[in-house]
Amino acid sequence: MNQEHFMRLALEAAKKGDWPYGAAIVKDDEVVEVAYNTVQRDSDPSAHAEINAIRNLANKLKNPSLEGYKIYATCEPCPMCATACVWTGISEIIYAVSIQDLISIHQSQIQISCEEIIAKSFRNITVTKGILKDECLALFDKS
Repeated sequence: MNQEHFMRLALEAAKKGDWPYGAAIVKDDEVVEVAYNTVQRDSDPSAHAEINAIRNLANKLKNPSLEGYKIYATCEPCPMCATACVWTGISEIIYAVSIQDLISIHQSQIQISCEEIIAKSFRNITVTKGILKDECLALFDKS
């Protein structure tokens, strides 16, 4: 499976959410969790797609460590989500649309990149950007 395949799963999940954000967690080329944003539905400001995916998987595993897992996100993880990735030990973050891209289309964001969070942490997390960027960005035209 390639990165575009996994990003498409996150993109499809994003279409189900309150806002067009989706995430998929993968280990050994197998999808183990897919989630979307439920902030409005759950009245929970922390219910971002990445947080929902991390919570669901950690609960299933009965383990807060996600070392060796990769997370695919339609948008760059915000500081909260990037920090959750650090705490869980996720090995790679793959995203489509950057925080800067979202700011340029007037989406409310905190202007701190996930790479800045990682650089100040104790983890070495690989970051890959721009996978299916145009397709994921198009979700905001419909929101």
